[in-house]
Amino acid sequence: MHNISLVLVCVGIISLTCQWLAWRIKLPAILLLLVSGLTIGPVFHLIDVDHIFGNLLFPFVSLSVAIILFEGSLTLKWQEIREHGRVVRNLVTIGLIITWTMTAIICHFLLQLDWQIAWLFGALVSVTGPTVIIPMLRSIRPNASIANILRWEGILIDPLGALLVVLVYEFIIASSGGYPMTHSILVFFKLLGVGGIAGALGGFLWGLLLRNHTLPEHLRSFATLIMVLSIFVMANQLQEESGLFAVTVMGIWLANMDHVDIQDILHFKETLSALLISALFILLAARLTQDNLSSIAWPEYAMLGILIVLIRPLSVFLSCYKASLNWKEQLVIASLAPRGIVAAAVAALVSIRLSEAGLEQAQQLVPLTFFVIIGTVIIYSIITTPIARLLNVSEPEPRGFLIVGANPVARSIANALSEAGFRTILADSNRDHIKAARLEGRSVFYGNPVSEEAEQEMDLVGIGRLLAASPYSDLNALAVLRYRHEFGRDRVYTIQTDNEKASSRHKTATKLRGNFFSNSDLTYKKFASLLSKGAEIKCTRVSDDFNFNDYLEQYGKRAILLFALTPENRLRVFVPGGTLHPKPGWAVMALIQRETEFLNSETKESLQTADNE
Repeated sequence: MHNISLVLVCVGIISLTCQWLAWRIKLPAILLLLVSGLTIGPVFHLIDVDHIFGNLLFPFVSLSVAIILFEGSLTLKWQEIREHGRVVRNLVTIGLIITWTMTAIICHFLLQLDWQIAWLFGALVSVTGPTVIIPMLRSIRPNASIANILRWEGILIDPLGALLVVLVYEFIIASSGGYPMTHSILVFFKLLGVGGIAGALGGFLWGLLLRNHTLPEHLRSFATLIMVLSIFVMANQLQEESGLFAVTVMGIWLANMDHVDIQDILHFKETLSALLISALFILLAARLTQDNLSSIAWPEYAMLGILIVLIRPLSVFLSCYKASLNWKEQLVIASLAPRGIVAAAVAALVSIRLSEAGLEQAQQLVPLTFFVIIGTVIIYSIITTPIARLLNVSEPEPRGFLIVGANPVARSIANALSEAGFRTILADSNRDHIKAARLEGRSVFYGNPVSEEAEQEMDLVGIGRLLAASPYSDLNALAVLRYRHEFGRDRVYTIQTDNEKASSRHKTATKLRGNFFSNSDLTYKKFASLLSKGAEIKCTRVSDDFNFNDYLEQYGKRAILLFALTPENRLRVFVPGGTLHPKPGWAVMALIQRETEFLNSETKESLQTADNE
C-alpha cells in the first residue's frame, strides 16, 4: 500500500476503530493502536512507512508531540497541586534521576548495551506521559490526590525527560571533541533558558490577546494551534530541541493566567491530540521489523520486571519521603508508570541520527522502547485497578447527579435518588433553598453552579450526570453547556420551563440544552404544582406477576415516569420519545398524583374543553 492518501485514510479508520473498541471493552486504547501498527507493519507488511512518508515523517512526529504536550499542559492548574507540589517536584527530579541511572546500569549489564546507549535508553524510558496516564486514570479512578500527582508528573516529566535524552545525545555526539561534559552542561542550560523564555513570553502575549478578545471566537482555536507550532519551531531554531519545553511552559502559563478562557481551545486540542496520538502510535509501531520483534528474549523481560517491581517503587517511595500521602496512596502511585508516545517518538528520532553517526546498537533503541511501552501498559492495566480498589483509594463509579437548583422540585428528586443509593449535589444561589436542603441531609453547593468557585470547590466524586431543575431556562442552558463535555452529551438532562413550553421563540436551541427530562408535557411549574397538591415520588418494583404494562394500567396518567432501576442498581432516565421499557426485576420511580386530585384536575380539564366547544 503506497498511496499516501489511502494510507492516511486507513490509519484514520483504524485509529477510530481502536479508540471506539477500547471505550467499549474498557482497555487503554494504546494497546489496540500498537497491535494494529504491528499488524499492518512487521506482521503483514501492508505499509512501508519510511518509503511512503520519506523525510516528512519526523517533522510530522515532532510537531505532533509538541501539540500533545501543549494540550496536556493546558490542564495543569497550580491550585490542584499546591498540597502535593513537593511530591511532584521530587518525582520529576529525584524520581527521574533514580529511574534513569538504575535503568542504565541494569541495561548495560543485563542487555550488554554500551554505556552510551544504556544511558540514552535509561533517559528514554524514564518518562511516563499523559497520553497513557490520563486514559488509564479515567478507568482506574483513584482519589483526587493520586490523580493530580500522576497527571502532573506525566505531563511535566515528558519535556524534562526529552531534555535529558537530548543532553545524553549531545554528550554522545560531542564525546569525540574532548570536552563532552562542558558541552553537555552548556547545551542543557541553553535548552532550559531558550525554551523557558520562549514559552513564558508566548504564553503571556497570547493570553493577553485571548483575554482582550482580539480574535473572533471561530478563530481562537485555529490561531492558538498556529501560535503553538510557531513557538515550537522558533525555539528549536534558537536552540535545537528546546521546542518541547517551550510549548509545555506556554500551556502551563495559559492554564494559570487570570481571566483567560481556554475551554474551547482545550476541547479542540483534545480532539486533535486524540487523532495525532492514534496516528503516531500506529505509524511508529508499523516501522518496526520482524527482526526487531524476534530480538526480544529473557533479558528484556527481566529488565521490564526490574523496572516495574524495583525501580518505580523505589523512586516513588524516596520522592514521597515525609510527604502527606499515606502508604496506600504511595503504593498506587508506584504501581502506575506506563510509558507513552514521547518515549516512542524521541526514540525513533535519536535512533536514526545515532545510526547515521556509526553507533550500531542505536538500532536497538526503538524495539526496546516499544517493548517497554507495551509491557508497562499491559501490566499496569492489569494490576493498578485491583490494587486501588483493594486499598480503598479509588473513587466510586460516577453514577450520581449534580442537580441545578435546590427548590422543592430538585429536593424531591434528590431525596428519591439518595434513597435509591445515588449520590446527589444540589447547587443553588438561593440561601433559603440551600438551608432547606441541608436540613433534609442533602449535599449542597451554595452559589452559581457555573461559577469559578463551583469549578474549584464542588466535590464531583461519584457524580456523572446533570439534571438542570431550576425554573430559569437560561441558567439551565448555561449549566448544560458547562457540564456536558465533562459528563457527556447523553448524560445531561433538563426540565422544561413554562416559557419554553409556550412558544418555540422562547425554547432553548436543541444544541444548547440537555435532553428533556421525563416527558414532553412536564414543566417545572407543573412538577412544583403537583408536589404542592400531595404528589409523591414512589419507587415500585415490577415482576412477572406485575409487569410494566400492568403498572401503566394501574396508574395510568397519574404516574409521571422519571427513572428506572435495573437489578444491578443502574439508573435509567425516561426522556420524551424514549424506548425505555422496564423488565421484570426492575424498579420504576415516578411522580404519583393523589387519585382525588387527579380526578379533580381531569374534571376541570373536561369542563374547560366543553366550554371552549
